[in-house]
Amino acid sequence: MTYILAHMAHCIVPSAEEILDKEYPVLDKGFVRLVDYMGGDSRIVQSARVSYGEGTKTVREDGALIDYLLRNEHTSPFEQVVLTFHIKLPIFVARQWIRHRTARVNEISGRYSVMKDECYIPAETDVAFQSTDNKQGRATEAPPAALVQEVRTTLENQQKFVFDGYRDLISQNIAKELARINLPLSTFTEWYWQIDLHNLFHFLRLRCDGHAQKEIRDYAFVMLDICKRVAPLATESFERHQMNGVHFSQAELTALRALLQGKETGLAGKDLERFNEKLTNGRQI
Repeated sequence: MTYILAHMAHCIVPSAEEILDKEYPVLDKGFVRLVDYMGGDSRIVQSARVSYGEGTKTVREDGALIDYLLRNEHTSPFEQVVLTFHIKLPIFVARQWIRHRTARVNEISGRYSVMKDECYIPAETDVAFQSTDNKQGRATEAPPAALVQEVRTTLENQQKFVFDGYRDLISQNIAKELARINLPLSTFTEWYWQIDLHNLFHFLRLRCDGHAQKEIRDYAFVMLDICKRVAPLATESFERHQMNGVHFSQAELTALRALLQGKETGLAGKDLERFNEKLTNGRQI
């Protein structure tokens, strides 16, 4: 134990220190800022060497070790790195986000605080029709400009109406926990969100993907850039092997071998559609 304590030195990452408490704007009124971090690439290497011995020393060799660990899913060294974020986001984004249960969260409470009259209005380029082939996605064709403006105005008017009623209830000394119940999902909330690097990579792999809702993707890509400041070698390896990589099922591997031999894949329907998507597009980013 003495040996471990002596060699697990406190990690200072200059590029991370430069951005501490800096607000990165997201959407129209939101932001992400790195409040604190524990460890970086060197902490991953230090913790791995407890098991692997002294091992390598140079940056190049450290990068190779980190790459090996991530590629082979040795996850525990990445859990040694912890990041704490302060995030301002719409409630509907927060409700998607909270499904990642491996983080520690403390959110502003409408029971104790009067909620700010701040709601999300999508940018003109983000207003879209419902997708015809994806029940939870948007179509790629742009609606007419007049309709886009109508949608944005409608959203803004609805938000104003609800917040006028909320403030009226507050002015009558109605309990805040009751006055808040009709507030829209577009209302901005804030929380502190702390997570280790291994589980953060899992979050980013899912939420940077093109299948995720556009608004949460905007937050995910900002956080990916912050990760590059805290643990650049680990993040580079994550992007190469997980975020931009493709995993094949057993049936898909069989189909891939057949394809390389000039044969039919043997897949059909949705299975063939997913297989072709992986070959042509990889992950939708």
